[in-house]
Amino acid sequence: MSLHSVVLSASGLFTPPHSISNDELVVAFNQYVNNHNQQHAAEIANGTREALQESSGAFIEKASGIKSRFVMDKAGIIDPEVMRPYLPARDDEEISLQAQMGVAAAQDALARRGLQGSDIDMVLLACSNMQRAYPAVSVEIQAALGARGFAFDMNVACSSATFALQTAYNAIAVGSATRVLVVNAEICSAHLNFRDRDSHFIFGDAATAMILERADLVDDAQRGFKIRGTSLFTQFSNNIRNNFGFLNRCDPEHQFGMDKLFVQHGRKVFKEVCPAVGEHIVQHLAALNIRADDIKRFWLHQANQTMNDLIARRILGRDANKEEAPVILDRYANTSSAGSIIALHLYSDDLQSGDLGVVSSFGAGYSIGSVVLEKR
Repeated sequence: MSLHSVVLSASGLFTPPHSISNDELVVAFNQYVNNHNQQHAAEIANGTREALQESSGAFIEKASGIKSRFVMDKAGIIDPEVMRPYLPARDDEEISLQAQMGVAAAQDALARRGLQGSDIDMVLLACSNMQRAYPAVSVEIQAALGARGFAFDMNVACSSATFALQTAYNAIAVGSATRVLVVNAEICSAHLNFRDRDSHFIFGDAATAMILERADLVDDAQRGFKIRGTSLFTQFSNNIRNNFGFLNRCDPEHQFGMDKLFVQHGRKVFKEVCPAVGEHIVQHLAALNIRADDIKRFWLHQANQTMNDLIARRILGRDANKEEAPVILDRYANTSSAGSIIALHLYSDDLQSGDLGVVSSFGAGYSIGSVVLEKR
């Protein structure tokens, strides 16, 4: 059986309506710290409780490269008495928030490609957290767009986009789908502990969408990217974890523990993931007989600027410039699976036919994915 060639023909982006600067986030966090320390002053004084430490905008930017983030709700996050987004439940007959975000990104991609929802025959929602267990949010997106065929949700944390790209690529290559919509709708602010100094600044919200098609369906005028190859890797680690799930209600004592939000051992992650991602991409390129210097663009997962700098240095043997490894982390923060696709969406129009690029993601699992693209 001959395999079909596959093209990534369009991408789309939904950016939430609210932005929070580091300074705005720090004002709320430091007020919480002061309130907490005053409330527990006696215990802190006698040594039975440790005082919480304030944060600063300079600390956040130095630690991560992040300057601001977009969110679906701002008021609740910057209220020191709340410190979480307020996202009220909707009636079951209304479109869910995650589906709404995904549909907005999908409509952007469809418009750029000149297609209708009915032209799609497979939908993947791939992201770190699903709004519910079932029915699948991807099927809700499929219905809202009027797409045909089938849909399902998948979760490989921050690597969900690259894992979904390979899944979509395989489906088209073997003929089980002709046009696949991949949606990465991330509401990361809802699983972030805004009272944790080491991580309260990390995440933002966003949604991206990509359309993959059988190559013979894409005219030369709609150039897009040919998919040259995909490579995935996983290895179990507890260093990035979120224990939220349906079994939580069965243990009321720990139902709302901090482990039900994002938990990360940052130094261990940094030490273990950086070399693994760099080596993964080096080996992937070698398997395709592509030299690192032939790659014009690296759309890396947008988690931490220093991590990306080290990964690019391992691949190239030198520092990458901003054109080679564009940054959206500074204004979007870490948007989990959406991050590398935002970078692809915003920084690809200048590439010429034949130019090569790598989409890369890495995160909890550990999970690492890379997709090599060639501009048509």
